[in-house]
Amino acid sequence: MTTTPDVSTLTGDYTVDPAHTTIGFTARHAMVTNVKGKFLDFTGTLHLDGTDPSRSTASLDITMDSIDTGSPDRDGHLKSSDFFNTGEYPTMTFRSTKAESLGGDDYRITGDLSILGTTKPLTIDLEFNGAAKDPFGNERVGFEGKAEIKRSEWGLTWNAALETGGVLVSDKIKLNFDISAIRQA
Repeated sequence: MTTTPDVSTLTGDYTVDPAHTTIGFTARHAMVTNVKGKFLDFTGTLHLDGTDPSRSTASLDITMDSIDTGSPDRDGHLKSSDFFNTGEYPTMTFRSTKAESLGGDDYRITGDLSILGTTKPLTIDLEFNGAAKDPFGNERVGFEGKAEIKRSEWGLTWNAALETGGVLVSDKIKLNFDISAIRQA
């Protein structure tokens, strides 16, 4: 049962639960459709300060070889030097630098996103979905978030021109986060 507690009671350290969290993305393909994918292997921590949300922090480490778009051939291409070059850059990271309450259940977290050895700022808009104690006694919090990036800003520039005009893969990538985190004792 999800509850909406006084957020000050949520202050503490949390570990992102990979079994109940999705870190995904959407890219426009061939100018006509969207390809969705996600990362299956990652770790993350949150420090929530319910009294002063600006003192909250977040950290994510994503294993790039865990990319899954539902197509092994496409996943292999994404792992290659054309895209993520996972042999040389096995991890993508996010480290927050600023957190703010936007009112109600809305928050914004800004931080440094590192891909291919390039670090640039990323701002994620989050909605607090609630907190609950699960059947195993874990205290959980949930957030949904979204952001957009231009992949070229991180050196992800591979593309192919289409005969009909346009390109095979969009520069704009939509990121989505559905996060469940467990409070640490």
